[in-house]
Amino acid sequence: FASQADLAEKKVSFDRLSDHTYAYTAEGDPNTGIVIGDDGVLVADTQATPVMAQDVIGRIRGVTDKPIRTVVLTHYHAVRVLGASAYGAQQIIASEDTRDLIVERGAADMQSEIERFPRLFRAVESVPGLTWPTITFKGELTLWMGALEVRLMQLGRGHTKGDTVVWLPQQKILFSGDLVEFNATPYAGDAYFSDWPATLDAIARLRPEKLVPGRGPALMNPQQVAEALASTRAFGSDLYASVKKAAARGEPLREVYRETYARLKPQYGHWVIFDHCLPFDVSRAYDEATQYRDPRIWTAQRDRELWQSLEG
Repeated sequence: FASQADLAEKKVSFDRLSDHTYAYTAEGDPNTGIVIGDDGVLVADTQATPVMAQDVIGRIRGVTDKPIRTVVLTHYHAVRVLGASAYGAQQIIASEDTRDLIVERGAADMQSEIERFPRLFRAVESVPGLTWPTITFKGELTLWMGALEVRLMQLGRGHTKGDTVVWLPQQKILFSGDLVEFNATPYAGDAYFSDWPATLDAIARLRPEKLVPGRGPALMNPQQVAEALASTRAFGSDLYASVKKAAARGEPLREVYRETYARLKPQYGHWVIFDHCLPFDVSRAYDEATQYRDPRIWTAQRDRELWQSLEG
């Protein structure tokens, strides 16, 4: 896979957004959000392994000694959730849709992602198994971390059907998971292209003043937030339009991919993991535009078959 050539270590940033919030980012690698309440800490997305999570924990300990009580899973992908055991949290919260996806395809996704992203699964032997939520919700759940209000919200389908954002209404700060990226290619292998724009509209209506995307640097003002929403929307819309047009002509997936790659490369090719994500993104868009409303399960075998078909 293209990502197996990506072995260079990334520089980690730990940015303070407010007295209560921090963003752990690493030049386009998966981000983690931190919320510090009156009596404990919430972590949104966990890194890929417990060993990798130790760096997040160390940075949390540099700003607070409060216990890490809550882990939130913005969605089910292994690179986001398999480090959860390191935090010793009392509760792991996810949407009910996300739990359903873990039941249906978590094991297959785990195997697939470990093979796709070897650098992001350092010390994979430290993973005890799938991460299971202890609390699930539908639609919206409000947590009170002392006087600090934290809303977990399903605003619509996009990156997956279970996407959850973490919203601090008092501070106008949002952790979006992979619904929003910035200067990083959205992975859309499990996406709903038709629904994603409306979900981005719902995020925009919250008017976040700061936003931590799934990948890319923390966005520290409304202008940067608007730019990230617009660029995420444009990528998905441009890709899906290209794929639908080619699929309507009856072209096979290999030709649809090549045409879409050539169309998107000039504008988006400099984004992190463009070459890695695009085969999966085009495959999912082709499915949605033809016969599969819901994403098919990715397995390591299906990954290999996709790459082989595109190289043919």
